[in-house]
Amino acid sequence: MADPAECTIKVMCRFRPLNNSEVVRGDKYIPKFQGEENVVIGGKPYMFDRVFQSNTTQEQVYNACAQKIVKDVLEGYNGTIFAYGQTSSGKTHTMEGNLHDTDAMGIIPRIVQDIFNYIYSMDENLEFHIKVSYFEIYLDKIRDLLDVSKTNLSVHEDKNRVPYVKGCTERFVCSPDEVMDTIDEGKSNRHVAVTNMNEHSSRSHSIFLINVKQENTQTEQKLSGKLYLVDLAGSEKVSKTGAEGAVLDEAKNINKSLSSLGNVISALAEGSGYIPYRDSKMTRILQDSLGGNCRTTIVICCSPSSYNEAETKSTLMFGQRAKTIKNTVTVNVELTAEQWKQKYEREKEKNKTLRSTVTWLENELNRWRNGESVPVEEQFDKEKANAEVQALDNIINEKQASTPNVPTVRLTDVEKDKCEVELAKLYKQLDDKDEEINQQSQLAEKLKQQMLDQDELLASSRRDHENLQAELNRLQAENEASKDEVKEVLQALEELAVNYDQKSQEVEDKTKEFEAISEELCQKSSILSSLDSELQKLKEMSNHQKKRVTEMMSSLLKDLAEIGIAVGSNDIKVLGCLVHGCYGRIFSLRFRLSFTMGVLAKTDVYIEWSDSP
Repeated sequence: MADPAECTIKVMCRFRPLNNSEVVRGDKYIPKFQGEENVVIGGKPYMFDRVFQSNTTQEQVYNACAQKIVKDVLEGYNGTIFAYGQTSSGKTHTMEGNLHDTDAMGIIPRIVQDIFNYIYSMDENLEFHIKVSYFEIYLDKIRDLLDVSKTNLSVHEDKNRVPYVKGCTERFVCSPDEVMDTIDEGKSNRHVAVTNMNEHSSRSHSIFLINVKQENTQTEQKLSGKLYLVDLAGSEKVSKTGAEGAVLDEAKNINKSLSSLGNVISALAEGSGYIPYRDSKMTRILQDSLGGNCRTTIVICCSPSSYNEAETKSTLMFGQRAKTIKNTVTVNVELTAEQWKQKYEREKEKNKTLRSTVTWLENELNRWRNGESVPVEEQFDKEKANAEVQALDNIINEKQASTPNVPTVRLTDVEKDKCEVELAKLYKQLDDKDEEINQQSQLAEKLKQQMLDQDELLASSRRDHENLQAELNRLQAENEASKDEVKEVLQALEELAVNYDQKSQEVEDKTKEFEAISEELCQKSSILSSLDSELQKLKEMSNHQKKRVTEMMSSLLKDLAEIGIAVGSNDIKVLGCLVHGCYGRIFSLRFRLSFTMGVLAKTDVYIEWSDSP
């Protein structure tokens, strides 16, 4: 197995041409290119592994970005290519293009053709097995694009702690046409929508996985490589896209997962001890591509329009951070039984040497603890021990190298069977030990991760405790202030209670006075009613008397008129009779008036008589 090697993530930058709506709007073309690796936006330079201008062809982009990764995958390395950028910046055009147009096809169809072209030109002793998967991450749920019934797949880890999508459809393919048919099938099931900025806006992140396994039929050496081809959905500003309803919900999830990707890139670029891969399913799947065992190329796609200048700068900053990330890549080799045996023997000899070293050190330590002085020549010599280990490795390697030249000894069938049984037993022990080592390694990694999680949880708990303590102090201060307010309120209530008692007594006194006055008023009202009744009777009587007086006055006046006539005729006798009659009526009238005045005087009522009859 090849030794691990560090390599940085390659970042390519591609600018699309101005589209029709931008031309109609009169947007300016803002990028200024300086060579093949630099671009200037707003006076600030940005440097990448390669910068593609707007007139770059699909073939040129493929040759610079992806062609080398094909060879790496067929040599047993993992590879990832993904496009990143705002919506309508040309990501899907870069990754897919027109799948069946020779000139307009993107990276995915070209890479499929190249994989099979390489395979056709390689050694005939190599046997290849290629299988593909196609899925999307929609609303943070993994959907199998080759089996639409699988709508919420989960992410698991294999024995090497590498994430994979469990239950995703895997199809074995034997030709480029079969791969392209698979892509067409999956593409027809992908979520797209129309927005103000893109008529065919991808509403999900799509991942096309090519798994290549090869075996040398002569040496029995097995290599495997995975190639992730990722078309990310674009980040969106709702004010520009006009998203609403379901499209708005999709935009929120897209921006959230891209934010998680940005956090992972930032943490890796800063060398943080904790990388938030688990914040989204997309970053979990791309965990090996970002800081793991993978050769990764990122194509950042940008709009040249001044209308999108802020989003373009954000994309360029993302690319610059990603460019600083380093991956550690190794060849994925499955060791043969003979290689496992050699490795076992080598490790066994190293273990024996280390055991003797530990024994030596323990003896020396015990002598020092017992107060004994250990001479220099008897003390452990690290350089000498390392030299012995190196010499032992050389001897083992020489022995392994010389083994093919040693003439074989012909064995009997019994001895041969016995050797095979013994060899099978040793292989079984080797497998058991290897499995035990893997389990212990996984357990150690799991415990390490648990420790990191616990540290993070502890830090979070401490922060929560500090926040709660601050909140408690605030509440205690508010409580003290409330106590003072309560004391003031109680004092005011006591004063109100005293005033209330006084007012209650006053009300009680006033009530008694009111009751007495009411009783007196009732009595007066009764008297007044009685007087009103009597007054009414007197008024009736007075009216009757007035009527009688009026009649008598009329009769008197009539008599006076007759008297006047008699005086005129000098009839003394008649005059005497008339005068006598008038005296009688006047006396009667005086009597009636006296009677009426007397009655009125008794009732203390004054009646004003009018002079008119």
